[in-house]
Amino acid sequence: MDQSLTAALLDDLCTLVGKPLPERSEIRVWSMSGVERVTFPDGESAVFKYAAEPFDREAQALRIAHRRGLPVPELHATAMRDKWLGMLMDDLGTPVRDADDLDGVAAAVMLHAARPAGGLPLLDGAGLTALPGRALDHLQRLRKADRWAACDDIETALGKISAAADARVKGATLDPFGWVHSEFHPTSIHIGEHRRHLLDFARAFTGPGLIDRASYHGTTDAPSPVRLKVLLEQYVAAGGHEDALAARGGLTAEAWALGWHRMWAVELFMEQAIRWINDPAKDPAYISAVRRHVGDVVHLLEV
Repeated sequence: MDQSLTAALLDDLCTLVGKPLPERSEIRVWSMSGVERVTFPDGESAVFKYAAEPFDREAQALRIAHRRGLPVPELHATAMRDKWLGMLMDDLGTPVRDADDLDGVAAAVMLHAARPAGGLPLLDGAGLTALPGRALDHLQRLRKADRWAACDDIETALGKISAAADARVKGATLDPFGWVHSEFHPTSIHIGEHRRHLLDFARAFTGPGLIDRASYHGTTDAPSPVRLKVLLEQYVAAGGHEDALAARGGLTAEAWALGWHRMWAVELFMEQAIRWINDPAKDPAYISAVRRHVGDVVHLLEV
């Protein structure tokens, strides 16, 4: 992380809001983004968030979400430097508790009820169908760079998924279709004393809302269709779209959602490996994650 770049971004943001430079305290920082709490001399605090491509579209998504009436942190200022986005936004404070499954259900109902955002990337049936082919393209580029050599099993699995994608993608535009947060985890829901807020819209797009339901419990553990079915039933009972439980592509809703979410994650990981991160030293971790998720996709989509 280039400290001089983040300092320059923060200076730009403070100029825009007419504030002196604040004290900085890290909340979460990694190689491509960071979140800090900043405290100004008058005691007022805010959150300073910065991110590089492809996480640099969050300001646009937050503005659209705010216009749609979604509970997101209010942006005070944004700035760009060297293709890095800087944002100064409301400090929501420390959550009173962690979000649970029912919080996730309520937040998903609220998100999917909002009018879709035309300014966000679209991932419809054609987009989902293209994911395994795009992943294969990433693999070819990695191999041309003398990386990922012993991954014939990943190539074979992606070929099977690609061949079956047209059949398995059917039903992609069934409701709920619209907002997809894409990083929809308990940590993306801030539970305050009086209100719930949604965070982290950097990779938001328009597409099948079931992908958010499938993402809620993360990808560290093996995917559980049974657990997701319970979430979908709770979602419908709380006012979510009834079609969330409808079969798609010859599969149950839960298998379809988990399978396509894992396929979305596979393509994302492989693009990061060759484009955004592009660090051969990190290849073993990426290969392990991709191999595991590709196996899950083959099983869940029954290809």
